[in-house]
Amino acid sequence: MPVIVKRWYQLISLCFTSLLLAACGQAQLPSGLVYCSEGNPESFNPQLVTSGTTIDATSNQIYSRLVNYSQAKADIIPGLATEWLMSEDGLSYQFTLREHVSFHKTRQFTPARDFNADDVLFSFNRIIDPLHPYHLVSRTGYPFFQSIGFANLIESIEKVNDYQVIFHLTRKDASFLSNLATDFAVILSAEYGYQLLSQGKPEDIDYYAVGTGPFQLNQYVKNEYIRYKKHPVYWGPTVELDQLVFDITPRSTARIAKLITGDCSVSALPKAGELAVVAQHPDVIVEAKPGLNVSFWAFNTQKPPLDDVRVRRALAHAIDKRNILDAVYNDTAVEATGVLPPASWAYSKNLSPNEYNPQKAIELLNEAGINNLSINVWAMPVARIYNPSALKTAELIQADLARIGVKLNIISYDWSVFTQKLSTSNYDSVLIGWNADNSDPDNFFTPLLSCAALASNNNRSRWCQKDFEHLLTQAQSVTSQPERKAFYQSAEAIISDQVPMVTLAHAKKVVLKKNNITAMQIRPYGGISFAKAIQTSEEGE
Repeated sequence: MPVIVKRWYQLISLCFTSLLLAACGQAQLPSGLVYCSEGNPESFNPQLVTSGTTIDATSNQIYSRLVNYSQAKADIIPGLATEWLMSEDGLSYQFTLREHVSFHKTRQFTPARDFNADDVLFSFNRIIDPLHPYHLVSRTGYPFFQSIGFANLIESIEKVNDYQVIFHLTRKDASFLSNLATDFAVILSAEYGYQLLSQGKPEDIDYYAVGTGPFQLNQYVKNEYIRYKKHPVYWGPTVELDQLVFDITPRSTARIAKLITGDCSVSALPKAGELAVVAQHPDVIVEAKPGLNVSFWAFNTQKPPLDDVRVRRALAHAIDKRNILDAVYNDTAVEATGVLPPASWAYSKNLSPNEYNPQKAIELLNEAGINNLSINVWAMPVARIYNPSALKTAELIQADLARIGVKLNIISYDWSVFTQKLSTSNYDSVLIGWNADNSDPDNFFTPLLSCAALASNNNRSRWCQKDFEHLLTQAQSVTSQPERKAFYQSAEAIISDQVPMVTLAHAKKVVLKKNNITAMQIRPYGGISFAKAIQTSEEGE
């Protein structure tokens, strides 16, 4: 898109500065907001991905879920379901659905009915039923749901009537409701799906998205922007913004520049070293909260010599995490001693990590009979909440390993190629991480290190361990927090002993915004939401 045209659409969509108000006269202007995002979404259906970029662009903007998670109350609250009842044996959940909820009306689709039970069955049966007409439309599968063994958990979904459904489970699972509150558990339109099927273009359901969320997708130009407009009959609280634009700006310095000049009102993923520049501009606010996330160096435990736990322990002892925190995070993160961050209720202060000890690392390599070791690390080419610069982290690890005689080769690809190649698991190790989807501790274990996650390619360590798996099952089968905490801390101990990954840091969730943006919630987990954002006409001094 030519620069002049791009600038024009931004000004028209925003129309929020006093200069523009004067130019536009006294007529009532649409309210809008431009968000500088870091990349293109892989899809417009969050069921199909685990990428934070895609989640930000889709889940909380376009869609709704049966239930949501309340950060303030720290519990599950109504969404498209107004109430729910769990059976005494914990094997059934009956949901009463919200009435008079409208799907988006778009150029491709005009809904003939409101949301009902058929949409719930369509959305989840697509994931769990191999015979569902849409199951194989997704070429990527359903990575989050596959990583938690969702299809094995759900025995069936029963439609009682148009506004009541029952999920029948094969076993008790204390994380079930939390998983329904994740950004992945969105509700699609069955009516739209079957219309597309009859037209011979079912794949459009994941591209020309239709949901019941606060905004509806209007236009997407790859590498340029995503435009949304307010859903005029949204079922939830009043949405103040008439328009929302995601300005796709991969370079962090460019996002900062656009924020300062007013081309964006909110910006994603600033690098830690750039915050000093931002501090010089009083009209820009840095919002930071402790995050439910973890960055880690995952070893492919199925490839020699990384299949030898002594080698993995040696590499863990060689890493100076404090140096990484200082150079990469600049006081925006805390050192990870395990998978769970301090913000989690199951966090253990007493976990013994593999401390920095290069001499011990050398001894372990000698014990394993390893000389002149050379391994590859794949480093993400993009910034993430849990790691603002994977390439810089890789360089620091490279220097640490050189001190114990290990050569580390850093490999990076374009993000789309990177994600495709990850699914082949043809790597020695990878620098990546995880941003939690809810506050349940299970979200840090089952999607990352379970045997089901191995089958879905979400387990980057290619690690499946019987005792660890048993602990996860036990933790899911009870509801008492103290009991569950004990199981998860035992699981942490196994990870520390077997070292399928080296956990590095838990980062703060940082968002930059103009000081005229209010009521925007920054959650420690999940994707960003603009449903409650308010932009006043003038910025403060």
